[in-house]
Amino acid sequence: MHLKYESTLREPLVDGVKDYHQVTEDIISPIEAKPGKLWYVGFFISLMLLAFGAFSVTWEVYYGTGVWNLNKTIGWGWDITNFVWWVGIGHAGTLISAILLLFRQGWRTGVNRAAEAMTIFAVMCAGQFPIFHMGRVWMAFFVLPYPNTRGPLWVNFNSPLLWDVFAISTYFTVSLLFWYSGLIPDFATVRDRAKTKLRKLLYGIAAFGWTGSTKHWQRHEALSLVLAGLSTPLVLSVHTIVSFDFATSVIPGWHTTIFPPYFVAGAIFSGFAMVNTLLIIVRKILHLEDYITIGHMEAMNKVIVLTGSVVGCAYLTELFMAWYAAVPYEFDTFYKYRAAGPLGWSYWIMMTCNVITPQVFWFSKMRRNVAVTFVMSIIVNIGMWFERFVIICTSLYRDYLPSSWSYYRPSWPEVGFYMGTFGLFFTCFFLFSKYFPVIAVAEIKSVLKTSGESYKKGMEQYEQQSAEQFEAGLHHDDDHHHDAHGAVAHAHHN
Repeated sequence: MHLKYESTLREPLVDGVKDYHQVTEDIISPIEAKPGKLWYVGFFISLMLLAFGAFSVTWEVYYGTGVWNLNKTIGWGWDITNFVWWVGIGHAGTLISAILLLFRQGWRTGVNRAAEAMTIFAVMCAGQFPIFHMGRVWMAFFVLPYPNTRGPLWVNFNSPLLWDVFAISTYFTVSLLFWYSGLIPDFATVRDRAKTKLRKLLYGIAAFGWTGSTKHWQRHEALSLVLAGLSTPLVLSVHTIVSFDFATSVIPGWHTTIFPPYFVAGAIFSGFAMVNTLLIIVRKILHLEDYITIGHMEAMNKVIVLTGSVVGCAYLTELFMAWYAAVPYEFDTFYKYRAAGPLGWSYWIMMTCNVITPQVFWFSKMRRNVAVTFVMSIIVNIGMWFERFVIICTSLYRDYLPSSWSYYRPSWPEVGFYMGTFGLFFTCFFLFSKYFPVIAVAEIKSVLKTSGESYKKGMEQYEQQSAEQFEAGLHHDDDHHHDAHGAVAHAHHN
């Protein structure tokens, strides 16, 4: 149904006939009820992966990083590949929350909460890789620049690896605050509906005494805007700084100024793909198809095809610059060892997954197909993982010294550690979907007024009236209003 003055291009952000109470019921009820079979299956698989990851990491800590297949040529392998990949996954959450909030994009309301949670969990996964890469993890606090008693021993402020520590910890802190502050009104809703004392107490503590007063809402909105303003530059800066790990070096294939925008576009590309994967799972398990609509997925698929095209341009620019710069080491890295060397298969997987397959999203039918979106979201993430692998390993395995050339394949503790982070990520996400509202209830209600079907049904009666009938109706309402006022005044006078 379309109203007379409603754009036919903009579809409803909430499907079905919903009122405010129904929205609360649909989103809060899964928290109060027992989870379904699918939830238990997913949670169990996640726990198994997490346990395997914990075992692999324990093995590595006990025997040292020698159990990984790193060598003197390839000092960064799966661990740093996974670190950069997970940081990239964490980008879309803050982008959807902060930048789309500042631009007043209504479609973010259905997906922002889950995307913000994804950011937190992805950054938690990412942070582990550099820490365990150190080998002696009990010395990890050495990266923190605090006043110490070790004399002149101090962190190296010139190292981009230290910049990573600052960038990622700042990003994590601001994202966590942004996520949590958005949850406070919904925690209060769960608290008010709680039927057990323990539940009321726990959600009451989490809600910080929220009453829903006008003053609370004013402060909440002001805080949201401030945090969005802080997060927006962080989205761009974090992966830029991660790219400096490579760009400030002298290794052929790394020493390039295109890395900052290229890494940021790639991060948004992979982050949106992961948001799609999660939302398709969540809407199925929690029956939230009316709130996470096909329109939401289409909007995200448009972002994926845009950022995928940017990434494709970056690949071509790199190839062009390697030829145009006329530096033999750069040329060999890109044309001989990356595209055609022993690890060339990884380069072509990257090109296929990131440049060729996302082009299906130019077609509206493909963008709106749930199965295609799910498959593509996984393909994109595979492609982006290979992008990081290609950048790191195919630059290192053929360095300046032919005598040190080698090949790289991961050992089982490296693979196990990576799988373990998937376990951690999905365990956190399943717990989140069980105990937290996965959609921002208050924000959905704010768009329901202008985009919900029930609002439009109410407005339909006015649409069918002529201008004269509408005007007569207004006069009638005014007369009725005056009569009511007169009756009240008369009653007061008497």
